[in-house]
Amino acid sequence: MARPIHSMIRVLDEARSLAFYRTAFAMEVAERLDFDAFTLVYLSAPDSPFELELTVNKDRTEPYDTGDGYGHLAVSVADLDAEHARMQAAGLAPRKIVEFAPAGTVIARFFFIADPDGYQIEVLQRGGRYL
Repeated sequence: MARPIHSMIRVLDEARSLAFYRTAFAMEVAERLDFDAFTLVYLSAPDSPFELELTVNKDRTEPYDTGDGYGHLAVSVADLDAEHARMQAAGLAPRKIVEFAPAGTVIARFFFIADPDGYQIEVLQRGGRYL
């Protein structure tokens, strides 16, 4: 049976991206593979086996266009309000908290935040299907 292990995004500035993911989500470098034309940086969070792979193409000078095909990454947190406040205090500019209740019952509480390259990340209150 297949098990998802990582997702990859292309980033322009490795140091800026590492600082963002460390500050926002406590993700640290699990492995860094440096090649002539590119570097792969695998980030992991303390309580998850899933990794985020940052690809840094060394000859790239212009920001990437995420286009209209990219949706978002999602993470869950134990205390959404505290994480939102922490990210705000760190100057990361999280968007407002949303309570998604299409039939009158809240099925998700979340906010979005963008990384330095414009990738959208949904931060969900842990619970229900969002563990």
